[in-house]
Amino acid sequence: MHTNDAQPRLEPLADGVWAWVQPDGTWWVNNAGVISGDDGLLVVDTCATEQRTRRFLAEIARTAPDSPIRWAVNTHEHGDHSYGNSLLPAETVLFGHEHMRAALAADPMIDGCPPFWSPVPDWGNVVRRVPSVTFRSELSVHVGGRTVELRHPGHAAHTGGDVVAWLPEERVLFSGDLLFHGLTPLVFMGSPAGAARALNWIAEFEPQRVVPGHGPVIEAADLPGVLAEHERYYRLVLDLAKSGADAGIPPLRAAQEADLGEFADWADAERIVANLHRAYADLTGTAPDIAAALRDSVAWRGAPMETSVNTA
Repeated sequence: MHTNDAQPRLEPLADGVWAWVQPDGTWWVNNAGVISGDDGLLVVDTCATEQRTRRFLAEIARTAPDSPIRWAVNTHEHGDHSYGNSLLPAETVLFGHEHMRAALAADPMIDGCPPFWSPVPDWGNVVRRVPSVTFRSELSVHVGGRTVELRHPGHAAHTGGDVVAWLPEERVLFSGDLLFHGLTPLVFMGSPAGAARALNWIAEFEPQRVVPGHGPVIEAADLPGVLAEHERYYRLVLDLAKSGADAGIPPLRAAQEADLGEFADWADAERIVANLHRAYADLTGTAPDIAAALRDSVAWRGAPMETSVNTA
């Protein structure tokens, strides 16, 4: 199991804007955010478990005690960003992309996580709660005197329904899992090529600070390097998939024979297998077998994937 002495925290980004950063950012351990306005708060994502989400909400209440959570947005459907939705106040208006809503409504993992992780995540007392307001391209939410732009990149990337939350005045971007800072990206429910395309789209915002879906907050000076690392990783995935498919070998074998180079020491390196499953499927125009992708990731590691999700 991963261990990390650092505690989750609300990190101030601008006046009335915070990132909820959860070390160590590996499987199921995400970042989220809080945006304050004159008439309440907008929360960007929840967390995977009841325990983690309640801790997040308690810190919000301590930091902004007189501000109700009037709005929330999910950057995508994955449970580490959405399973805690049901712990938000009943009156909170929840936004999400239309593809995200459909995917969360059909997601089986909230009902019982398969044994691919060690320890198997314990979600606690959460139930499925999908967005009540959806959109296809973009939507502006006016949080008191502050504008928050919710935007979709226009194509599949990390998933089919990715959304960023952009504060144009403060130049703060909540990227969701379009970016992972210092650990292996995951695109097996999206598109490696689409994720690579989204990097230029992110750069065009010219943000001063970026809250990635996992890992430390990214400062403007560091963003080009982070984007370049992602581009090289996605190129590796696409090249391995092409050569493996041409040689007629399955994704697991292609991963086992691969030299991950600069990415070998990134946390959650086993995601190369799941990402290759997606890249292979894209080459043939078929849908990947998600369960097989996760099983092969375990086989690549030789043990279940490690998670710190059950530790606070």
